[in-house]
Amino acid sequence: MLLLVLGALLLLFCSLDVWYFLRGVQVFFQAWFQPRIWDILAEQSIDGMVLPHDLDYMGHMNNSRYLRECDFARFHHYMRNGLFMASRKLGAKMVVGASTIRYRRSLAFREAFEIRTKVVGWDEKAFYLEQRFVSKKDGFVSAVMLCRQNVVRCSPESIIEFVCKRKIECPEFPEDLKHWISFISASSQALRAESGLEEKNK
Repeated sequence: MLLLVLGALLLLFCSLDVWYFLRGVQVFFQAWFQPRIWDILAEQSIDGMVLPHDLDYMGHMNNSRYLRECDFARFHHYMRNGLFMASRKLGAKMVVGASTIRYRRSLAFREAFEIRTKVVGWDEKAFYLEQRFVSKKDGFVSAVMLCRQNVVRCSPESIIEFVCKRKIECPEFPEDLKHWISFISASSQALRAESGLEEKNK
C-alpha cells in the first residue's frame, strides 16, 4: 500500500508542477487573512527568499523564477485590493499579455527580498503593473518588471468601478511605460504584417 501511495505521488509530481499549485493555495490564504487594501493604486509587498530550487548553475536565482514569483505577487496584490474577486463576479479573466523584466543585480542563495507591486495605470483593455525585486540586505532594486494584464470579457474601468463604487481617473502613464506600450504596439503590427493579417483585414 505504501509503495502504491509513493508511486502515485511520484507520478503526480512528474506530471504536474505540484509546488506551483501548493504555492498558489498558500498565497491565496495568506492574502485572504490579511487586511484589505482599499486604494487600488497603493503599492503592496510580499516577502521572499532564494531557496535551493530557485538556483541556476551559477548559484544565483534562475531568470525564470523571477517571472514565477511575479505571478504570485500579482495574485496576492489582486486578492488584497479586491480586483481578483471583482473580476470573477463580473465574469472576467485577467491574463498576461506582455511582460518585460530588467535584471540589475543577481539575487544570491538565501538572500531575502521583497516584491513591490503596484498598478501604474490602465486603458480600455488592460491593467499595467510595475513589480520590483528589492533586496532586504541593502534596499537595492535587483530587478524591475513591467506587465500588461489583459482583461477578457470586461474592461479594467468596469472592474475598478465595481470595487470602488465610483469612477477612478487613471494616473498619467510614466515615460518608460509609454515607450514600452509603443514597443508592444509596433511588435504586434510587425507580426500581423508578417503573417498577412493586415492584408486580410483590408
